[in-house]
Amino acid sequence: MTSHLAATTLALPAGFGADLGKGIGAIALYAIIGLVLMLIGFYAIDWTTPGKLSELVRTGKPNAVIVTASGMVSMALIIVVAIFFSAGDLTAGLITSFVYGLIGIVVQVLAVRTLEWVTKLDVGRTIEADEFAPASVVVAAVHIALGLIVAVAIS
Repeated sequence: MTSHLAATTLALPAGFGADLGKGIGAIALYAIIGLVLMLIGFYAIDWTTPGKLSELVRTGKPNAVIVTASGMVSMALIIVVAIFFSAGDLTAGLITSFVYGLIGIVVQVLAVRTLEWVTKLDVGRTIEADEFAPASVVVAAVHIALGLIVAVAIS
């Protein structure tokens, strides 16, 4: 009886290996799409923000770190929701994740520039400051809020 029980609990469903392989492939592809979008997002923020963002982050400017981190979290929110709502179709999921991610990048850049214009914030000067500037939290909140808005719009 014990050997019969062991044999039935160790049996895997037909196609288990293929499904597992497909899942691992999907994880890898979504990770690549996510990484590419995060890099595009970082460089879009860097390109449209006065100062060299990557250097400011590397040297530990606190406001640059806050703004950059919030932009990356915002991108991740968009990508995660796009993946979640891809309805199990890998090709459609990869395409929608990439397209919605690009839209999210554009929306974030435009929103931060609009915020800067409306509030008269000097984002460039803020992120270059050596000391914490409360305005960086406002910029970070805009990044995250827009990421949430775009993410919910996807669903």
